[in-house]
Amino acid sequence: MTIPAPFGRLATAMVTPFKKDLSIDWEGVSTLAAHLVSTGHDAIVVSGTTGEAPTTSDEEKDRIIKVVLEAVGNKAKVIAGAGNNETSHSVEQALRAQRAGAHGLLVVTPYYNKPPQAGIEAHFRAIADATDLPVIMYDIPGRTGMQIESDTIVRLSEHPRIVALKDAKGDVAATSWVIKRSGIPVYSGDDILNLPLLSVGAVGFISVCGHTVGRELREMLDAWFVGNAPRALEIHQKLLPVFTGTFRTQGAIMTKAALTMMGLPGGYTRLPLVDATPAQITQLREDLLAGGVKLTA
Repeated sequence: MTIPAPFGRLATAMVTPFKKDLSIDWEGVSTLAAHLVSTGHDAIVVSGTTGEAPTTSDEEKDRIIKVVLEAVGNKAKVIAGAGNNETSHSVEQALRAQRAGAHGLLVVTPYYNKPPQAGIEAHFRAIADATDLPVIMYDIPGRTGMQIESDTIVRLSEHPRIVALKDAKGDVAATSWVIKRSGIPVYSGDDILNLPLLSVGAVGFISVCGHTVGRELREMLDAWFVGNAPRALEIHQKLLPVFTGTFRTQGAIMTKAALTMMGLPGGYTRLPLVDATPAQITQLREDLLAGGVKLTA
C-alpha cells in the first residue's frame, strides 16, 4: 500500500518569536520561516502548540499566516492551527485561516472538556465542513486529556477534507491498525518516535526538532523512502540527544532557547509559559552539541 503525503514529508510546527515586551517579532517570524524552508521543509505549521496559539489573538494568527506565506512563496505549504476546545470558535478560526491564505488546517482534539467520541467526531466534522481547506487531525491525548479512538479516526478519514492525522499518541500498535484499516496519511507528531512510526506506514513528520535539525530529518526521510533503513536508523540514533533535550521541559520553551543559541530569532515566551532557566539552557546546550547541532552562542 502506497500512501500519499498530502503536505510533503517534512513539516515543523513553528514557534512564534516574541520580543521582550511580548509583542510578536514579525521580522523573526519571516526569518524562521525562511530558515525552515532552507533546511528542507515541505510545509510549515503556524499557530500550533509550539507556536503558543492559546496566547495569540485571532488577529495575530491571521497576520502570522500572511507573513509566513510571504516569506516562503511557493517553496512550502502553510498549515494553520485552527482548533481549540470550543467548536464554534474553532470554525471561525478555520474560516479566518482560509481567508488569510493558508493551504491547510491542523485541528487538535478538544481539550479540557473531555467530550465523548461522538462529540469529538462532531467537532472535527464541523470544522472540516466549514471551509474548502484540507484538514489534519491532531491526536495528542497527553495534552488534551482525550484520545481520538481508532474507530473514530477511521470514520473521520472518510470525510473528503480530512486528509491526514498528526499522531502524538505514543501508541505505535494503535497507529499501525489505524493505517491498515483506513490508509489515512499519518505524520509523526513525536520526534523520538519518528522512525518507529515510519516503520508502520507513516508518511512523514510534523516536527518540533525540525527547527534545529531539519536537514538531518530530511535526510532520514529520504533515506527511509529509498529503502536505506540502516542510514535512517543511524540518523535517528545520532539525534536522540536532541529529541530528549528539546522536551526536558515544554517544547516551545526549549526550542526558543535552542534557536537563540543558534543565532536565530527564538525570542521570549508568553505566560503561562516561562523562559528557560540558566540550568536548563546549560543542559540543553550539552544535548544539542551531543546531537551535532552547531551553536553560535
